[in-house]
Amino acid sequence: MQKSLLSVVFCLLSVFVFAQDADSVSFVSAGWQKQKIKYKVQFFKHHFNAKDLFASNQNISYVEVKGKCFAPKLSIGYEKQDLIRTSDFGKKYNAAVALNGSFFNVKNGGSVNYLKINDVVIDTSELSAGRLGQRQTAAVAIDKKGRLHIVAFDAANNWGKEIGFPDVLATGPLLLMHGESLKLSDEKFNTARHPRTAAGVRKDGTAILLTVDGRNANAQGADMWELQKIMRWLGCVSAVNLDGGGSTTLWIRGFPDNGVVNYPCDNKQWDHFGERKVSNVLLVK
Repeated sequence: MQKSLLSVVFCLLSVFVFAQDADSVSFVSAGWQKQKIKYKVQFFKHHFNAKDLFASNQNISYVEVKGKCFAPKLSIGYEKQDLIRTSDFGKKYNAAVALNGSFFNVKNGGSVNYLKINDVVIDTSELSAGRLGQRQTAAVAIDKKGRLHIVAFDAANNWGKEIGFPDVLATGPLLLMHGESLKLSDEKFNTARHPRTAAGVRKDGTAILLTVDGRNANAQGADMWELQKIMRWLGCVSAVNLDGGGSTTLWIRGFPDNGVVNYPCDNKQWDHFGERKVSNVLLVK
């Protein structure tokens, strides 16, 4: 009886491990479409069928900004009391790439998280219990050379002053830090599949700006653990979730469909025209 039970457990574990390995192999070995945007900046995309990744249709797009030396600069674009599309942010700031940023007031505009630009605090953090607090476990930060960093913070401290970067935008949850996968809370925001946006950094300083499409039969979105795996498989040592859902948008100057390369879902159509207006973005100049 005991031997039989152990055999069943072993088989179940084997199936689980095989599924994990199959997903990672499928992801890494996918025939990613690749296109140069500018010096040290490249765009990648791939559509996975249900048999290939997470037993679901997935559409993933990301931009890679290579290395530390002579790399294009990243920055944060924002509107203090307005909402505009990610594509319009990209055009307004004359950027090469724009990715929707962190969480915002959907009625009145403006960030609901801590935001600092050029060492000037634009919005203060509104930490609270529950869902909003879970979305403020970290921040994307830009140093004076325009390089991306992912930083964690302790909400008990005056972390806005502790983070020594001129540009800081709070977000969350934190996915990876120093090569380690962070524990994620078992709540619906994390467990349900949604369109997702994430930013990450590799050991060599390469920045990854990523979207996972969702809420469509062609792309079912990712839960937070799946997003965590994706960022790890892309080689990130640190990574964080940004605002997702209808906000998820990746824009590249000069590309077709007004530059929107993923499939924003706010119009409930499988096209490139369902952008939601947002309050802040990450930019590659």
